Amino acid sequence: MTTALITGATAGIGAAFARRLAGRGYHLVLAARNTDRLWREATELHDRHGVEADVVTADLATEEGISAVEDRLNSREHPVDLLVNNAGFGNKGRYLEVSVADELTMLKVHCEAVLRLTSAATASMCERGRGGVINVASVAAFFPRGTYGASKAWVTQFTQGAAKDLAGQGVRLMALCPGFVRTEFHDRAGMDSTGIPRWMWLDADQVVETALQDLARGKVLSVPDPRYKALLGASRLIPRGVLAKASSTTGRKYGPK
Repeated sequence: MTTALITGATAGIGAAFARRLAGRGYHLVLAARNTDRLWREATELHDRHGVEADVVTADLATEEGISAVEDRLNSREHPVDLLVNNAGFGNKGRYLEVSVADELTMLKVHCEAVLRLTSAATASMCERGRGGVINVASVAAFFPRGTYGASKAWVTQFTQGAAKDLAGQGVRLMALCPGFVRTEFHDRAGMDSTGIPRWMWLDADQVVETALQDLARGKVLSVPDPRYKALLGASRLIPRGVLAKASSTTGRKYGPK
């Protein structure tokens, strides 16, 4: 039995991973904050694909939530073969408009939880000589983008470093860095996304399919679209001041929510 655990599994990229992996015959462990929504998704995936789907109610902004997922990853009876660290969020506002408490919460979810869950998963995977971890970061990791971009840069660097350290042990680690994806992310953060050019939007299911292909190829970094690969290449030629100004404005208009 091949099992995948996905955090932030009830919406957006996380839900897309759940659908795609269930379609491939993976049994699933879905982790998120909303128990009712988790069970609805688990039931739907079980009925549609005939896979087992368990749930872990966990808020990764809390010690209890991280520990709950760690406990499941430490299970020797039902080991996890693929971990997808997808849970994340954006804060409404720019630096100093957001409280330090909210910034620290973001770091707990994006950094501490990713570190601890990756460590729990890979320790078990190394013992078995197989397994994989996908840590969902963002192209924001490569641009000046406040705490969000900084946290995703940490995820990217951490994943690449851990992948190098664990090379040869049968465990694959990959940082997934998509651009703008049509999910609930911007609405939840109170962001007005109407100013984002149409060409910059990606489809969550296609992002996931590309990510799984890149993981199978042994890639450590996945930027799942030629447009964003070209954008990252061009960014190396753009003066940092111009880049910072563009990054601070694109997709960061805030609505009245």
